[in-house]
Amino acid sequence: MTTTSISNSITHLNTLRWRCIGPPRGGRVVAVAGDPFDSQVFYFGAAAGGIWKTEDGGTYWENVSDGFLASAAVGALTVAPSDTNVIYAGMGESTIRIDVSFGDGVYKSTDAGKTWKNIGLRKTRHISEIRVHPNNPDLVYVAAFGDAFGSNKEASLTRGIFRSKDGGKNWEQILFRSKKAGAIDLSIDPKNPRILYASFWEAYRNFWSMNSGGPDSSLYRSKDGGDTWTEITDNPGLPKGTKGKIGISISPAKSGRIWAIIEAEEAGLYRSDNGGESWVQTSGNRDLIHRPWYYCHVFADPQHADTVYITNLQMWKSTDGGTNFSEITTPHGDNHDLWIDPENPQRMVQGNDGGACVSYNGGKTWSTIYNQLTAQFYRMDFDNQFPYRVYATQQDNTSISVPSASAYGAITLQECTFPGTGESGFIVVKPDDSDIVYIGAVGSSPGGEGALQHYNHKTKQLRLVNIWPEEKYGWAPKDLKYRFSWTFPIAFSPHDSGTVYACGNHVFRTKNEGHSWDTISLDLTRADESKLGVSGGLTIDSSGAEHYASISTFAESPHRSGIFWTGSDDGLVHTSRDDGKTWQNITPPDLPEWSYIFCIEVSVHDPETIFLSATRYKLNDYRPLLYKSIDGGNNWHSINGDYPENEISRVIREDPTCPGLLFVGSETGIFMSTNSGKNWQKLGGNFPVVPVYDLKIKADDLVVGTHGRSFWILDDLTPLRKFARKISGDKKGNSGN
Repeated sequence: MTTTSISNSITHLNTLRWRCIGPPRGGRVVAVAGDPFDSQVFYFGAAAGGIWKTEDGGTYWENVSDGFLASAAVGALTVAPSDTNVIYAGMGESTIRIDVSFGDGVYKSTDAGKTWKNIGLRKTRHISEIRVHPNNPDLVYVAAFGDAFGSNKEASLTRGIFRSKDGGKNWEQILFRSKKAGAIDLSIDPKNPRILYASFWEAYRNFWSMNSGGPDSSLYRSKDGGDTWTEITDNPGLPKGTKGKIGISISPAKSGRIWAIIEAEEAGLYRSDNGGESWVQTSGNRDLIHRPWYYCHVFADPQHADTVYITNLQMWKSTDGGTNFSEITTPHGDNHDLWIDPENPQRMVQGNDGGACVSYNGGKTWSTIYNQLTAQFYRMDFDNQFPYRVYATQQDNTSISVPSASAYGAITLQECTFPGTGESGFIVVKPDDSDIVYIGAVGSSPGGEGALQHYNHKTKQLRLVNIWPEEKYGWAPKDLKYRFSWTFPIAFSPHDSGTVYACGNHVFRTKNEGHSWDTISLDLTRADESKLGVSGGLTIDSSGAEHYASISTFAESPHRSGIFWTGSDDGLVHTSRDDGKTWQNITPPDLPEWSYIFCIEVSVHDPETIFLSATRYKLNDYRPLLYKSIDGGNNWHSINGDYPENEISRVIREDPTCPGLLFVGSETGIFMSTNSGKNWQKLGGNFPVVPVYDLKIKADDLVVGTHGRSFWILDDLTPLRKFARKISGDKKGNSGN
């Protein structure tokens, strides 16, 4: 059968229907907007889950972008002030934390969100802000940060401030700083829209570091609608020396007043009352600029000149010109965007790491964030109950267990349980006792390096079973005894449910539920000390998220105990065939250096067949890296086939019933091969465009943990299995080598 006929036949199968099981517990939101005329209408852009709209003040949110967007991460969202049917969305989150997703330019709606169209700037990758002229919905400005993973040959064309005078039909770059710095904030004066302020941020992220700050972090002003710009970075009163991230906001209530929140040695909130000519620091309170690379947002009140808001770990408000601040309690910590009604400052919508929420009383109370299907999961598992439950670690939240079905029809949050506090790691359920769960909890648990939890549903007891509970905050990974990544592997032995493995830069094993651990390998990473320093740049932020040179995936053979494979986040593959006594390096020779090995899948059909997926997207390399070995890893061959060249590859799974039927989770969905990787087709239907970090097969169900749209289940794989067997001509299920 030809590739074309395969593609056409699988397209017919896109009528398969997926089912979202929740949970309705929101994920990160860094872009919000409101309708200035309809008090009940608001929008939010999920960090990796598309665009959502409410028409009842936040009681119910509906996704309005499915079927239109080609990427999932929304970094900026703006409703045109003079025509609320016109909405602009900038794709690619500019809050560049470890799980940041990239985008594909600017989308526009002209019917209040019913439909969307891409209008250009497709290679900007991460868009931080969009501003629209207050009286002309076709005059739009875009602040593009560009590629978060470093400079590339197109940086000079994809970073900076862009302007369109015809609603996005044509774009011109009107301000560029350097290949190392992108535009991170943009403010327009609603009373005099010729005046704009733009800030640039020199920053980048890769697999082992996040670096904020440098000589190209800067501040600019235009007085002619962006035709010309003046740099004001070092104007009197602004902090001296190297700067990092800068947030900027023009006061609509007082001409000439500008606010800036600045990462620097003398970090803090600054104010100018003469159009940026000179400045004063109004507050150096570090609570306003904690972890500046992640926050650094300031918002001027549209009616009261002395009132200003800061969103940070907490949300803050000052009513005395920025000197003293009081906290505004929000439903979730880690606060990002804020939209304030220009005519009624009591009405606002706010985005945080738990979702979006609406207030009609200036932040005294907020709508719930437990009505948004935008959870961001890392790794997942399921148990053997009926109906089975699905488990995962949720970014910016806790680990969670969701039933795959409910007697009540809809699956509510009340039916979920919360086994542990893990937000970042692997999670595994004991195969013969669903009460026992192990959870990786770096970033969301005490216990230090490699936080590992053991949870018992029956007793509700949660205990730490860290391998080596060493303090990690502020320390360089090279100075720690063991290195554990943000998402370190945990696995039960398929041969003995009393045996559990966990991996740092070594493989560890316990046979007594974590009371003690044995080391069964040497360091299985490159351990390059140049990549094991502290992270953060100008402001040190060594919290564990960038700990590098560690094992990223682990598998024990389901056919014979004591045969292991590991992959590391710095690009090495190892195997042991003697229960960990000795290890051999079996890295594919043509695997690019520093690849992140995301998944090793051992075939249940053949003990020597293994599949491998890897990625280098945080090194400006967006190619898929898919491999297969039929001799246990001694020899490898690429199975990229006709998989799209610009789609990264994360997790890979083989169907346990039909050999050669493969599924790969990517940045925008799931790809399927019916012939062991010779050909690939994207699975569509009603499955959304979303990053897929994990997927597993439970009997006849394909269960998916997305990183932006919660859990999804394809309830019956039978049609896909039949199709795969039809192509191979093997009714018994052998689908290729």
